Amino acid sequence: MSQRPNVLFLVHRIPYPPNRGDRIRSFHILKHLAKRANAYLATLADEAVEFETLQALNRYCKQVAIEPLDRRRWVKAVANLARGKSATEGLFQSRALRRTIEQWASDVQFDAVVVFCSSMFQYLDVRGLRGVRTVVDLVDVDSQKFFDYAHAASFWNAWLYRLEGQRLRALERTIAKRASAISLVSKAEAEIYRGFCPNDKTLGIPNGVDLEFFQPRKGQAVDNRCIFVGALDYPPNIDAMLWFCREVWPRVRSELPDATLSIVGRNPTRAVRELSGVPGVEVVGSVPDVRPHMAAATVAIASLRIARGIQNKVLEAMAMALPVIVSPGALEGLAIEPEKHVLLAETADQWVRALTRVCRDPAAAAKLGITGREFVESTHDWSTCLSPLDDVLNLDTSSRRNAALATSVP
Repeated sequence: MSQRPNVLFLVHRIPYPPNRGDRIRSFHILKHLAKRANAYLATLADEAVEFETLQALNRYCKQVAIEPLDRRRWVKAVANLARGKSATEGLFQSRALRRTIEQWASDVQFDAVVVFCSSMFQYLDVRGLRGVRTVVDLVDVDSQKFFDYAHAASFWNAWLYRLEGQRLRALERTIAKRASAISLVSKAEAEIYRGFCPNDKTLGIPNGVDLEFFQPRKGQAVDNRCIFVGALDYPPNIDAMLWFCREVWPRVRSELPDATLSIVGRNPTRAVRELSGVPGVEVVGSVPDVRPHMAAATVAIASLRIARGIQNKVLEAMAMALPVIVSPGALEGLAIEPEKHVLLAETADQWVRALTRVCRDPAAAAKLGITGREFVESTHDWSTCLSPLDDVLNLDTSSRRNAALATSVP
């Protein structure tokens, strides 16, 4: 009989393929768990599940349960708000997934549970999971994200964002009472969380980057080509591109008439698609592999004005030795030195100066790319980043299979 621990992993979105921020993190957590334990994955799907996805997940997991999200999920979200809970929890409610988790918990002695994002915390009240050592990976402080949205929104939207922020904050406080540990994507996010929920259970687990997959690019980049990569239905990314193309790009083109901007990412909204009408801008949309597009670029940009946690797009570009220009928000959570690893820009003037500087000085741009690669190699390898999970879940050796599980973080 196997002496490997049994770990339940609850995720709000299928952690494969790792083609967006949350999936990248959840997929690498799953891989990390699967090396040390029998992983049971319970997750939700908001799109058709490809056979390749099932094959990939079954390679890592003892069992996989995927339930489609209810088509009436927004009705559930509104109903949750009316009951004094968060809309986010309503969006990810599934009776079918709950029944599966209940069945697993009655058949399997779980040694630990990892919950990815606050929206999946609701499934911990299943009989058989109570008292089991649990890590909740909040990733970011979602309540703060909604408060940030409220600052930039119109009256009614601002009211809704503030309400959701308040409900999520109450949930985030509740999580600290149940979880053995709470992880966030950076020390900065952990400090925000401890600021309204003082506790000794919170730790920062930064995102890593797949250094084998994102290798330094080879060959010649296209002169004066900029690239932005990110999910193009995500409000902060939409805001970043609309602002950049309106306030910065025309001035860049006046300095560099042959400059081009490639916007790459899944599900571009109508507002993003319309940016293809801006001279020099190409909305590429979803691609099977982002690396060829990044390899062809002169510089990567991360012009986010609203940002939480660590930006994978920044780490991946640095891993490919691509010069990167970032906004202050996109730099949060990273121990990066501006001018050494990346260039920093906030105002339109600063963005224009930084972009023209990179494009006109290939030697300086190449040096920036090299130091960026060295930085991620030393600080953002996934195995190193996720190693704290081994201690808080008691997964570092299989001999701990039957050890008593403490109820608080050492």
